Amino acid sequence: MNFVIDAESCVGCLACARVCPTNAIAVAPDASWVRVLDEACIRCGLCVPECPHGAVEVAGELGHAVAVAAEGTGALILGTESAAHFYPATPEQVVNACYAAGFRVVSRGVIGDELVAMEYLRLWRTEAWGTMIRSTDPVVVDTIRAEYPELVPYLAPVATPAVAEARYLRTGHGDDLKIVYAGLAPSAGASEINAAITFADLAELFRARGVTLAAQPLVFTRVPQERRRHVSVAGGLPITMLEEAKHSSRRFQKVRGLSSLKAISRAVTVDRLDLGFIDMLSFEGALDHPLSGPRDQLYWRRALVQSTEPPRSRVPVVEPGLVASVGAVFDIRPRKHEADPVAVEQVMAAIGLGPNGRPWDCRACGYGSCKEFAEAAALGRASLRQCAPYQDRQVEEAQRAAATDLLTGLATFRVLRDRLSHEVERSKRSGDRFTVLFLDLDRLKEINDRYGHESGNEVLKAVAQEIRSVVRASDLAARYGGDEFVVILTRTDLLGAERVAEALRTGVERVGRRLGYPDATVTVSIGIAEYDPDRPSSGDLLVNADRALYRAKAMGRNTVV
Repeated sequence: MNFVIDAESCVGCLACARVCPTNAIAVAPDASWVRVLDEACIRCGLCVPECPHGAVEVAGELGHAVAVAAEGTGALILGTESAAHFYPATPEQVVNACYAAGFRVVSRGVIGDELVAMEYLRLWRTEAWGTMIRSTDPVVVDTIRAEYPELVPYLAPVATPAVAEARYLRTGHGDDLKIVYAGLAPSAGASEINAAITFADLAELFRARGVTLAAQPLVFTRVPQERRRHVSVAGGLPITMLEEAKHSSRRFQKVRGLSSLKAISRAVTVDRLDLGFIDMLSFEGALDHPLSGPRDQLYWRRALVQSTEPPRSRVPVVEPGLVASVGAVFDIRPRKHEADPVAVEQVMAAIGLGPNGRPWDCRACGYGSCKEFAEAAALGRASLRQCAPYQDRQVEEAQRAAATDLLTGLATFRVLRDRLSHEVERSKRSGDRFTVLFLDLDRLKEINDRYGHESGNEVLKAVAQEIRSVVRASDLAARYGGDEFVVILTRTDLLGAERVAEALRTGVERVGRRLGYPDATVTVSIGIAEYDPDRPSSGDLLVNADRALYRAKAMGRNTVV
């Protein structure tokens, strides 16, 4: 079964990357594209319900399955969970539709569970073990062999129920029998199975073969395959083992998910503990699988599937003359790649350290630590867009950039307007006056034309530095635009503002001489306006200061008005 991310539906939210347990999601640095890596994907399905935009699509080998059905000689292993997927159609109608689509044999998946349960019982009744990791999941076996080799001596791999049933069918019908598996369990594809499809694919196969499910008879049109169970429960666990485990639970551990392997490894190899019989899968189970449907319908699905189970057989349902192997040999697919240490350090540097001087390790990105995230990002499996501390710092830097003029380092016009409104309200409450200085360099255009714009920028930066050195920390100096500056002098009346403006005027003259320009080349004209809370309706303060500036220009420049 293939997991694919639809580029048109994906918005790069990276919800799938946060939940993927094997870093199987490849991400562009800017998250402009996201895709699934087949060689790393374990088909756990966690990404499907997590994606809020429905961009993760799952499809089996539908083309191969249609071809097998069209030949009319193939077999279909139908997962028992089909009763919930195709509801309100009855199991009888589903089986009849499979026959009508062209399959010669339709097996309900019970025989595979029985074969696996029989192997479970054989292992369970073997007393010479302290720890045994029993698993039908190739992902578990693969991960142990590739990443936890110290657990290999404790591993007892068993074929999946679907594979065991496929071997059983070929034993009875011949080795050339083509078999299609339709179900939810991942990793069902194997050499014994010609095509693995989802239930949605099976419904599409019905449409392709011209079969209408609702039109099928409510009773079996052919003698059905065995549907009763003798030793197994759904999934292949033996019922007697579960009953015995109630009284000796230390001998039986049910583990779901790969995250427990690290703890198991420590318990067995370091702490020297006997963990007993461990049944382990990389996913929760068929009906719990994300592809089976919404989580809030889990118990409904369980009740519905259980209601379709016939009474338990008192005798074995596996024909004694048909011997099928349940041993498992899985090919190891390397999924873990080593990240470039230099690239990892670069990502760590981009993330930065927390307030305590250590990595953040906030886990908001979906990884256990910043180091794990950095390794995934270095391999192209994650993006810095997932990192909350990095994004917060980017926002702070963007806000700081929006609040600071890049050339002069003074405040921007937006900050000026906000601060001016704040000072007006504060003046109304406190009764204190404040003033605004409007500054305009007199001959900056001439400097740009004669000496070049780079020289003009140098003058602007030097004048901004002079303004910062004159005003107080409680005041605000801003670049209004071009060669114009505005200074807000808090709790300062008109007389005090005149003294500050005169200090600025003479300081700008010194700037020109310090930069090597002739006298009267770098000068400034300044207009002053005062805000009096007793006369708050005297007009816009910046407009008043600007008018005063124009009067200063008209008086010959390099003056204060």
